Amino acid sequence: MGKITCPLPCHQSNKTSTNYNHSNSSSSLYSQLSLPSVPSLTQPSTLLDLFSKNTLCASTFKCLSSSVFCLSLAGKYLYSGTSNGEILLFNVDPLIQQNNPIVVAQCSSSIKSIVILGDKLFSAHQDHKIRVWRIDNYDQSYYKCIATLPTLNDRCMRLFSAKNYVEVRRHKKCTWVHHVDTVSALALSSDSSLLYSASWDRTFKVWRTSDFKCVESVWNAHDDAINAIALSKNGYVYTGSADMRIKVWKRSEQGEKNLHTLVATLEKHKSAVNALALSTDGSVLYSGACDRSIIVWEKDSSAGNGKMVVSGALRGHTKAILCLAVVADLVCSGSADKTVRIWKKGMGKSYSCLAVLEGHNGPVKCLTASLDSNSSSSNCKDDFGCGNFYVVYSGSLDCDIKVWKIWVPCL
Repeated sequence: MGKITCPLPCHQSNKTSTNYNHSNSSSSLYSQLSLPSVPSLTQPSTLLDLFSKNTLCASTFKCLSSSVFCLSLAGKYLYSGTSNGEILLFNVDPLIQQNNPIVVAQCSSSIKSIVILGDKLFSAHQDHKIRVWRIDNYDQSYYKCIATLPTLNDRCMRLFSAKNYVEVRRHKKCTWVHHVDTVSALALSSDSSLLYSASWDRTFKVWRTSDFKCVESVWNAHDDAINAIALSKNGYVYTGSADMRIKVWKRSEQGEKNLHTLVATLEKHKSAVNALALSTDGSVLYSGACDRSIIVWEKDSSAGNGKMVVSGALRGHTKAILCLAVVADLVCSGSADKTVRIWKKGMGKSYSCLAVLEGHNGPVKCLTASLDSNSSSSNCKDDFGCGNFYVVYSGSLDCDIKVWKIWVPCL
């Protein structure tokens, strides 16, 4: 199958129990039977052998003794959030040789998601909080935590009115601005004015990035933990949950409030949804779950309410899908089977698996990818002609981050 094995040495090295009705952290690693009712879009590819020669593991970043839970790419810098609460910085500029990561921030709670906005870094944590760090490009040995969400001002404003309280479990209430379980995912709106946070407490919340105020909380958005969130440029929000559903929400502005309404529920997975990713234009949604399949959802042209229909499934992984990333016309998937697969859409609705990247000694928990800025469609190689280099970063529970370089010809 065109498997690419990393030649560099690797070393061996999600949820805690709460009162919510969802399973523990290892549940996302469990694999279930694939979906027989969803047709496969994966077609045999004659290019697998060719891609084997043009895909390589360029380097391996060692993350000491902590599992890699999330990755975020910002220009020439790659940020990693780890199980021991460290935020690590790597310089991925090929002209700079960086042997060891820089620990730019640290707290006592594991980090589930990171997003970058200008000189601010937002991190989501297992201790139910979102932290905001000031990025210091001059002193990269220390980032200052400038806020913890919800902020003290936000909390105080809600204390004295009964309407601001919600019941989080039997005989226990708190204000609606609080997450009461692990914050599992973060995402920015297209204009970067809003930060979305999803949580295992079954809610997602909306925060203003200008003053960090919580402007909305969609309570009981799902029947179980929310594991993933994805935002389109036209205001649609997609949430994936352990309740096996993907819900589609639409943001509409009413005065100063941004209110979200449920417009569709996508039900095809038969196990927990662990990952979501949108195509660049937002017309295709990819969802990965414990059933080993990546379902491809396409916009229903006959409906104007954000409804999506199943196009088919991408199959090949032998265990649960844990993460997805889209760059240009490539889809990257990471799995509990310790591999990364690279998919490319072909003619019609068919997809080809271009490569299977092997080398991790543990489940692949997170991915990010980019088009190599040093390549262009005018670059040529003797065997293929014109094409582009892509760089894929994979983080694993084996405590390593691997950097993969992939040449994709103009087909």
